[in-house]
Amino acid sequence: MGERGPALHEAAAKGFSRAADSYEAGRPSYPAEALARIAALVDAPRGPAVIELGAGTGKFTRWLAASGASVLAVEPVAAFREKLAAVSVEHPSVRVVDGTAEAIPAPDGSADAVIAAQAFHWFRGAEALAEIHRVLRPGGALLLLWNTKDESVDWIARLDELMEPFRGDAPDQSKGAWKSAFASSPLGPLHHETFRLMQTGDMQTVRDRVASVSFVSALPEAERIALLERVERLVATHPTTAGRRTIEIPYRTDLYWCTKRKAPAAASEP
Repeated sequence: MGERGPALHEAAAKGFSRAADSYEAGRPSYPAEALARIAALVDAPRGPAVIELGAGTGKFTRWLAASGASVLAVEPVAAFREKLAAVSVEHPSVRVVDGTAEAIPAPDGSADAVIAAQAFHWFRGAEALAEIHRVLRPGGALLLLWNTKDESVDWIARLDELMEPFRGDAPDQSKGAWKSAFASSPLGPLHHETFRLMQTGDMQTVRDRVASVSFVSALPEAERIALLERVERLVATHPTTAGRRTIEIPYRTDLYWCTKRKAPAAASEP
């Protein structure tokens, strides 16, 4: 296995270290249809061995463990690993380790599947794909999953307009730059399916959702609080959300997957 690579992106390292509680409270789960599709793609006798990269606070890890998988949850942010520790207590099939996608702490060919939920756009693509290829067994699957707020809904578009000036150079998975690494990948072609998700919550849910964003959490405290106050004013005054105790946050869920090609069968002797 490779040695640990360069440090994390500053926005991820700083922001997520501060955002563990908001991330756990404000991020949604995943739609049942997407999870059923993943279960079909990751089917393996006696339960699959799965490596989850950038496991975060365990939002997806819990489902993996409950599905019967044996999970190596790889997470470089210490504050997130503290949340993951509770998942590993609840689910003994989960082992939490410090590590990155570019230097996965696992043996060659040890995984039936590698999964990254809300994470691959943070990776250094070519290095990560080389490591993923190494740890996957032949025929094993790589699955990438994102919940993305639906900007076709006006109040969501306005919410993102409040946040974007603070992004800096933090990657945006919706722009698709992460896909360029697959052009020369040793893995098979990338497939894509889209699902819909509605997160139901309240004003605090929206506040936590925004506060969980890396570059928001990384802001100086006065700027962060001022931004969250603007978010609350938007929600309190927009026609879609004003006066509502229950607030619905719409998402598009994107699932991408590919497989490690199996070696061709050796030709038989004549």
